[in-house]
Amino acid sequence: MTAALVLTGANGFLGWHVRVLARTLGLPEPIIVDRSTLAAPARLAQSIDGADRVIHIAGVNRGGPEEVEAGNVNLARQLAAGLRACGTPPKTVVFANSIQAGNGTPYGNGKAGAAALLAETTRWLGSDFVDVPLPNLFGEHGRPHYNSVIATFCRVLADGGTPQVSGDRELALLHATDAAGLLLGTTEQRPTVRRTVRQLADQLERFASIYRSAEIPELADRFDVRLFNTYRSHLAPAPVGLTRHADARGNLVEAVKVHGGGGQTFCSSTVPGVTRGQHFHLAKVERFVVVRGEAEICLRRVLHDEVLRFRVSGDEPAVVDMPTMWAHNITNVGSGELTTLFWSNDLFDPANPDTYPEAVS
Repeated sequence: MTAALVLTGANGFLGWHVRVLARTLGLPEPIIVDRSTLAAPARLAQSIDGADRVIHIAGVNRGGPEEVEAGNVNLARQLAAGLRACGTPPKTVVFANSIQAGNGTPYGNGKAGAAALLAETTRWLGSDFVDVPLPNLFGEHGRPHYNSVIATFCRVLADGGTPQVSGDRELALLHATDAAGLLLGTTEQRPTVRRTVRQLADQLERFASIYRSAEIPELADRFDVRLFNTYRSHLAPAPVGLTRHADARGNLVEAVKVHGGGGQTFCSSTVPGVTRGQHFHLAKVERFVVVRGEAEICLRRVLHDEVLRFRVSGDEPAVVDMPTMWAHNITNVGSGELTTLFWSNDLFDPANPDTYPEAVS
C-alpha cells in the first residue's frame, strides 16, 4: 500500500491538529495507525510501505517513571520493526520529539531514546529522518490536566473557577497548528512565545471575565488570538442573548464590543431556504448576529460527527461565535428575507482568507 501520509497518535491532541491542517492543505486523508497496529509489525508494514511521510506522534506522557521512559522507547521500537518489515521503506519518517529530550527526566530520556532508535533505523533503511523537538504545546481542545497547563486553566475558568499557580516558571509555547506545520514539513518557522505560568493565568482570567458578557477582549497579536481561541474551545458553543435598549424612537442592540481593537463588520441578506458558510477557520474569531428573520446555525467540529443546531431570530437578538476548526453554516428557515450581521477580528485578506470549505452535514 502506498500512502502520502501516515500518522501514529492521530487521535490525540497534536494528531487532531495535524489532520485538520492537512485537510486545509488539500492533502489526501492520512492513514491512521493505532496502538494495536503499531504492535503488529506485518500489519504496520502494510500501512506504511512506500509512504511519502510517516509522522510518529504516539507517546506516553503520564504514568510512573519507568512506564513513561520505557513506553516512549517501546513505541519507537514497534515503529522501527514495522519499518524494517517494509518492502519499500517510507521516504521520510518524522518524529514529534520534545525540547525536554535528554534532560535527565524519565520523559526526556524516553524521548531521547526513541529519537536515537528511529534515527539509526532510518539511516540503515535509507529513509530521511526528521527530528522535531517541540516545546510546550497549546491549542483548541487540549485535554486538561494532561496536555498542558493552559488546557487546565481554560477548563477551570470555563467551569467558573480560578486557576491556581504553584511553582511559577517560564514556558516556551507553540500553538499545535504551528507544530503540525513543522511535522508536515510545510513550514520551517517556530513562532515560539515565552510566558510565565502566572502571566498565562492572569491573561486567561482577563479573557474569561470580559467574554462572559459577550464582549471581545483585546487581541493584540497572533499569540493572543490563539490563546483566546484555546479558551473558547472549552466553552460549549451556544447563542448568547443580547440586551435590547428600547425607547420611543425604536430599539438598539449592541452586537459587538471589542476591547482595544476593531476588526471587520459586514452584513448580508439571504433569501428563504438558502445556506451560507459551509467552511471553517484555523484562527479567525467570527461572530454571527441575526438582526431580521429566522435562521438555523449549525456547527460541527472538524473530523467529528456531532452537529449542533441553534435556531435564532431577529426578534430576540443573540450572538453565536464560531469556534475555530469547527465547520459552520447559517440557513434562512423563515418565510422572509434574513439579515445577518457578521464580525471578525481581522480584515479580510484575499491572499490568506483563513477559510476552508467543509460541509457541516
